[in-house]
Amino acid sequence: MRLDLFLKVSRLTPRRTVAQSLCDAGAVLVNDLPAKASRSVKPGDCLTLRLRHRKIVVRVTSVPETKSVKLPATLYERIADEPLEHGV
Repeated sequence: MRLDLFLKVSRLTPRRTVAQSLCDAGAVLVNDLPAKASRSVKPGDCLTLRLRHRKIVVRVTSVPETKSVKLPATLYERIADEPLEHGV
């Protein structure tokens, strides 16, 4: 499954276009490397998202075969969720 679609299906981002924009801006890392929206995601991958005011790190536990998932939180385990500090 594509990274942008996984981020949308797992509800880490609200829409696929938001996931694509984050990838284009370099705000999404897969296994500590910048990733394009079209990159494939597999179980065991570590995803880092730098959002506006926080940094989220998750490990992919499973990748769905369809776009509809009843329990999106079961697709990943949250490793870290911390606020980003902005310099003045």
